[in-house]
Amino acid sequence: MTTPMTATMLARYHDGFERAQAANVPEPTAMTLATVDEHGRPSARTMLLKGVDADGFVFYTNLESRKGRQLAGNPHVSLVFFWREIYEQVKVDGAVVPVSAEEADAYFASRPRGSQIGAWASLQSQRLADRREFDQRIVEFESRFDGQDVPRPPHWSGFRVQPHRVEFWYGRQYRLHERVCFELHNGQWQETLLFP
Repeated sequence: MTTPMTATMLARYHDGFERAQAANVPEPTAMTLATVDEHGRPSARTMLLKGVDADGFVFYTNLESRKGRQLAGNPHVSLVFFWREIYEQVKVDGAVVPVSAEEADAYFASRPRGSQIGAWASLQSQRLADRREFDQRIVEFESRFDGQDVPRPPHWSGFRVQPHRVEFWYGRQYRLHERVCFELHNGQWQETLLFP
């Protein structure tokens, strides 16, 4: 377990998130997740954040997907939240740890039924002959779980990014931006300002 984030760090994140919501950012939980493959080649995609607390940033995925396999091989990741409308971003570097089965079950149960069926039907990141194949799988799993709750698939769960570095970037006129960085050193968070 890494050192939890400080109240100051969490307050900065939540303040920015609230400003993004107030500015009608279309999806303020959207973040870029960067992973690396077994050859050290980076790969990035947009994900949705599903939770944040002092222990880190939580997202869910198919464990057999490309990202799931990369996370199993190398837990080190980066996240970027870019809120263009308010000219702010948050950058997080850290390592993932699996969420508990109880957390994953609870979140999965809160998803719309169509999303739950999709988690069973999608062989995420595998080649698809045509859309009809996927549509047929959806029909099959709708039939399989007809009249009952959809259980969480064994290949679907979540990760918590436990940060060792969090940077808050505030855009300023003439590119004279403000950068506030929190970094772990010997188990203690240190706050510094960075030149833009």
